[in-house]
Amino acid sequence: MTQDIVLKNIAKHISLDENEIPYFLSILKEKKYPKKSVILKEGEICKTINFVQSGTLRAFYRDSQGKESTIMFAVSDWWITDMSCFINQQPAMLNIETLEESLILHLQKEDLDDLYIKIPKFERFFRIIMQNAYIREQLRVIQNLSLSAEQRYHIFLDKYPQVAKQVTQKQIASYLGITPEFLSMIRANKNK
Repeated sequence: MTQDIVLKNIAKHISLDENEIPYFLSILKEKKYPKKSVILKEGEICKTINFVQSGTLRAFYRDSQGKESTIMFAVSDWWITDMSCFINQQPAMLNIETLEESLILHLQKEDLDDLYIKIPKFERFFRIIMQNAYIREQLRVIQNLSLSAEQRYHIFLDKYPQVAKQVTQKQIASYLGITPEFLSMIRANKNK
């Protein structure tokens, strides 16, 4: 298992002792997925939080008419799950799929709960991760209510340049809540 990426991710917020690292790594389950693999399907119990070692993932909601709305992307060095359903061990509301071949580290809910007991500093780590996710989503809601689609698109490009390079324009439009045609018009105006 390539351990450096996940250990560097953890080290951004907490320091692990030499004896804590092997235990943490032992509870991660590594799996390689081809492009277009479903990591989580709506309706299934969400059992894992997932760390992206390599690749790109997309979490999306599908309404009763089959329209997909992208909720989030995850690239290398990011965590992704259906958080509410993971924490409460309920059926997932979201679908999570790979957009390219991806190497994922899965952390099971029961292993995370044990991790909090055995290495309590992980509660701090995941609290920070969840706080950052909450802040990001709150800002996104406010931007959706107060900014034009063009402004939101430019913020997306500035904030997530690596994501913008790895996903389709249709997926970006879905994330922004606009049609791909409208995004094409925004992009055409930018290039004038």
